[in-house]
Amino acid sequence: MANEFGKVGVLFGGKSAEREVSLMSGGGVLKALQSKGVDAHGFDPAERSPAELAAQKFDRVFIALHGRYGEDGTMQGMLEQLGIPYTGSGVMASSIAMDKVMSKRIWASHRLPTPKFKVLDGQATTDDDLNATSEELGLPLMLKAPHEGSTIGISKVTARHDLRSGFDLCAKYDESVLAEEFIAGREFTVPVLGAGRSARALPIVEIRAPEGNYDYQNKYFTDDTQYLCPAPLDEALTERIQSYAVRAFNAIGAKGWARVDFMLRVSDNEPFLIEINSSPGMTGHSLVPMSAKAAGVAYEDLCVEILRSASLELKPSRDWKPQ
Repeated sequence: MANEFGKVGVLFGGKSAEREVSLMSGGGVLKALQSKGVDAHGFDPAERSPAELAAQKFDRVFIALHGRYGEDGTMQGMLEQLGIPYTGSGVMASSIAMDKVMSKRIWASHRLPTPKFKVLDGQATTDDDLNATSEELGLPLMLKAPHEGSTIGISKVTARHDLRSGFDLCAKYDESVLAEEFIAGREFTVPVLGAGRSARALPIVEIRAPEGNYDYQNKYFTDDTQYLCPAPLDEALTERIQSYAVRAFNAIGAKGWARVDFMLRVSDNEPFLIEINSSPGMTGHSLVPMSAKAAGVAYEDLCVEILRSASLELKPSRDWKPQ
């Protein structure tokens, strides 16, 4: 297997707000690949330069970075320049997936269900603007930093007098704030592997967090959150949600792997797309490995399958020569 992949870099850590989680994800992936005989080496872009990355002469890399500078297209662009095949989506799809507003706009254009929303200026939004938004979308509503993940920069607002504090929390992380209709119901996530027509959905995971609060702590550092996989849904609804996940994945041009998050409205069992993660967590609490296990795929084999999909979007021109 070492000969199949050559020298492999596992990129983890980075300098986003999700660094801590990325270190855990990357550590797990690195150990898994090494256990399968892969010549894998860890590389933290926050501590080592792009020149050092190029000097390593990796034959391919596994991106276990989360958030900005790793999941948003910037690292993908650098790897394209260096000619190093990498796991996951390319530059454009990565940047779209990292932008909750753009991904929702694309899904809406494909007639995929996603909650109603409004984009607010992080600096110029007044209290009157916030009140008007709550009238338009209703209360409770969700406020989110559009370019963050792992439930960082997110606030559920249940009363008007909390709009400003919730907004200010999100505005610390981004230049704009996404105001989104709140969908009361059950929370699900669906991993997707592959690309295009070969993309396939893995078993659905239902998330039951304490008091319905699936925050950063409950996501990564406690055992109080319950996960049901495969999710207890009837066959027709399972197939519908999985179909939406694959369509959402393909709509933004994703490839390799991703995780698509849903809310299922309790009043009528209608599913709504919330967001897509193009470089999901691979920690001991992460949902992609959990879903893969339910499908009979061990963590180590999942890491190898993802690594095998590493590629470049752009091929060097045959006519190009250095000047």
